[in-house]
Amino acid sequence: MHKPFSAIAVAAGLVASGLATFASSAQAQALDAAGLQVIDAAVNAVAPKMVNWRRDIHAHPELSGQEVRTAKLVADHLKKLGMEVQTNVGGTGVVGTLKGGLPGKVVALRADMDALPVPENTGLPFASKAKANYLGKEVPVMHACGHDAHVAMLMGAAEALSSMKAQLPGTIKFIFQPAEEGAPVEPDANGKVPSFGAKAMVEEGALKDVQAIYGLHVTANLPSGVVGYRSGPLMAGSDNIRIEVEGRGGHGSSPWNAVDPIVAASQVVLGLQTVVSRQLNISQEPAVITIGQIQGGTRYNIIPDSVEMLGTLRTFDEGMRQEALKRITTTAESIAASSGAKAKVRFGPVAYPVTTNPAELTAASLPALKLASGGKAMIIPKVSGSEDFSEFQKVAPGFFYFLGAPPKGKDFKTAPSNHSPLFDIDEDQLPVGARTLAALAVDFLQRK
Repeated sequence: MHKPFSAIAVAAGLVASGLATFASSAQAQALDAAGLQVIDAAVNAVAPKMVNWRRDIHAHPELSGQEVRTAKLVADHLKKLGMEVQTNVGGTGVVGTLKGGLPGKVVALRADMDALPVPENTGLPFASKAKANYLGKEVPVMHACGHDAHVAMLMGAAEALSSMKAQLPGTIKFIFQPAEEGAPVEPDANGKVPSFGAKAMVEEGALKDVQAIYGLHVTANLPSGVVGYRSGPLMAGSDNIRIEVEGRGGHGSSPWNAVDPIVAASQVVLGLQTVVSRQLNISQEPAVITIGQIQGGTRYNIIPDSVEMLGTLRTFDEGMRQEALKRITTTAESIAASSGAKAKVRFGPVAYPVTTNPAELTAASLPALKLASGGKAMIIPKVSGSEDFSEFQKVAPGFFYFLGAPPKGKDFKTAPSNHSPLFDIDEDQLPVGARTLAALAVDFLQRK
């Protein structure tokens, strides 16, 4: 049977000159070892550039919604590759479109571009010294989540796939997304936040005609080069929790003449833990409720009028999510009322859906993923962190996975995790990320 890629010599020069050939779409089948060799040669040819891009982006991080320099770097690169390029999509987002020489389907690959308000303590020669405005305050900025690597990987995949443009049976969209880490602005007077990140890009047509989308995330907490995936719910949905407990202020020496919202709030925090442990059916899916911030009071001997608590709910099932939202409200209101106080419970203004890999797309993608990772693909437990890649999955079938990249000499079990001031990666895994992304795109286009 004719193969999707010809079994040819895989020198980088042959790939770059377009001598690697694909089967016609009528004869196409899933990616095979010969096809992977072609992709691998093209990726290896651009590997040094990926390291340079990653270090440049790492040294010049930009917060959510402020990714102007990064977006220009990406757009200029895609234009040099001869792609149709859209800029300012959903803010600073960039979409490059590579139209293959043969007719076929449309697939998308995504990378996020934003950094975090975190001071870098890695000691790297290209460590960030950047500062920026974050919600009205000047803060240090760091690529503490690996998005610099994501951008470099996708830029590399774009160059590799462009070198075989004439043989591609279909179209590949390269989506470079801003503001994955959260809303770049505070809520307005009505408690609303404009669309941002993946949702904003979707609303502006970034996934028009796309039939599948792929994305990855680097982590220092998987063995180096290991690809972690799972079918179904992979990453949790996330809801912000805001609870205001209203009491009646007074003197700390005579609390009976006041209604102490601090004590009531403390009881609410403890009571909320029973929502997961006693009120939700966690044999179905796990859930997490965390109160991460409490604000109230001005002096040691003054009982304040109110206390505000901020927290997060993480769920993996929409039914459980709705049940949890209802029970959080009931629990907080009832406990506060028992103390003579009142609790006002609000959710949002931002909620991330569950990142869910469809079973059919997962099963179809696994052979190429395993091939491209050298067989280093493994099922991983659910991740209680959240990702707005889920917004893309609401529009088109999407497959998301993790790539282990702990720094050399670091044990993945104890390496600093994403969002740590010490977070770093093994740059030798950049080609692995680019290769898996490119392989998944070509495999999707080749499959009937």
